Amino acid sequence: MPSRVPFYAGLATLVLAGAVLAWLRHAELGVPWLPGEDRSVWLVEARVDFRADGEPVLVSLDLPRNPPGFEVVSEQAASPGFGFSMVEEEGDRRGEWSVREASGLTTLYYKAQVVRQSSGDDRGEAPPPQQDIEPVFWEEPQATAASELLAEARRHSSTPESLARELIKRLSADRPDQNTRLLLDTRAKARILKQLLNQAEIPARLATGLRLEDARRRQKLQTFVELYNGEQWRFFDPESGEQGVPDNLLLWQRGTKSLLDVMGGQDSRVSFSILRQTVPSLGLASSSEALGDLGLFGLYQLPIEEQGMFRILLLLPLGALVVAFMRIMVGVPTSGTFMPVLIAVAFLQTSLLPGVLTFVTIVALGLLLRGYLSLLNLLLVARISALIILVIFLTSVISVVGYGLGLNPGNTITFFPIVILAWTIERLSILWEEESAQEVLKQGGGSLLVAVLAYLLMQDPIAGHLSFNFPELHLIVLAAILFMGQYTGYRLTELHRFRAMSEPD
Repeated sequence: MPSRVPFYAGLATLVLAGAVLAWLRHAELGVPWLPGEDRSVWLVEARVDFRADGEPVLVSLDLPRNPPGFEVVSEQAASPGFGFSMVEEEGDRRGEWSVREASGLTTLYYKAQVVRQSSGDDRGEAPPPQQDIEPVFWEEPQATAASELLAEARRHSSTPESLARELIKRLSADRPDQNTRLLLDTRAKARILKQLLNQAEIPARLATGLRLEDARRRQKLQTFVELYNGEQWRFFDPESGEQGVPDNLLLWQRGTKSLLDVMGGQDSRVSFSILRQTVPSLGLASSSEALGDLGLFGLYQLPIEEQGMFRILLLLPLGALVVAFMRIMVGVPTSGTFMPVLIAVAFLQTSLLPGVLTFVTIVALGLLLRGYLSLLNLLLVARISALIILVIFLTSVISVVGYGLGLNPGNTITFFPIVILAWTIERLSILWEEESAQEVLKQGGGSLLVAVLAYLLMQDPIAGHLSFNFPELHLIVLAAILFMGQYTGYRLTELHRFRAMSEPD
């Protein structure tokens, strides 16, 4: 029998390497062990896509300047082959990319780290307007409609703020009158509100902002309206009528300056990705250029979209650990090895109760349909393909029915791995034919139990924080799985079968 000393030495090396690297990341880079221990840092990434025409290119993007309630602690740009600089232009900050020649699809990135201000809050404060009220020009019959709508709102208001609220109330009415409908057919609601306020000789301007929500991708800026009441600027949401800057809103742009200008290209667009991280206060001053050699092995260097993907991907080893423990040490039967982990990932998107109900419903209905397909004597490939189509159809039906009942489950059911569900139904149906319905219930129930336990571990904030911020700890998870792989003793579920051996004669 070969010696197991090298094997255990390898396990010890994995555990030691994972622990040492994690400790160095904490000590050298200041990454906290626990989430929420320190201040939250928002990573905001602007992605600019355009098609270059094969000539000199100049791209100018408006950047946030002292956003109220937030502080920009670091900025950087990813622009291979482009020169980048930040310029001040009439009180605005703009990032400019330039290159002598470019052609084809081109992508540029601007990334900023922002934190909530720890003291003071100037939300809504800004310098007074430096120019006269912007003149408003309407064409008939919009001019008459605007005058009548403004006159009606004035009769029910006494201050610039109350006038804005009355205008928003009429623009957002479920059944707008003829004047309102006529204006809304020509322009966006925020722009209409701004022009109506300007027509009432109230200084007003458009402002755009980004709502900070964790792990959001391909977001667009939302448009708001600011008015000057003679003392300070007041902020209004033209959709809801709420006054004041929301706590989670990062003001990106104020005024009428363009957000993005591209010379030498076409089909340009900009989108935003957002990710929240927990960073010690002392580490906020450390930008990505000053992270040191150990920082090169972190995931913060990746674009935010990829970071969001890895935040989910790095939870899979924890699910694999749960599956290995439940199958090897406890002895819970499952349908496949990796399938419970995928179901647990789906539960992360759907939440637990809707996910369990959807899984049980689709699998139960799928088994009934699979029973009918078996009567047709189809080949395996055709049977699996038909099951995939049927599972998609069942998902659509459940989404429509749920929406009709007010449950609105459609945007979460689609996260289920359709192919895995179809293959699971096929495996359970074969098991039903070869074994029994009891065995199907045993393995299906075991898979669901393991998936729920994996979900409970993977959704834990501490587990998610450690898996993403200390990826080297997965070496310890690997060592634990390898160690359990050597176990050949009794499983916990088998102990009752042999309890008579431990009883005295």
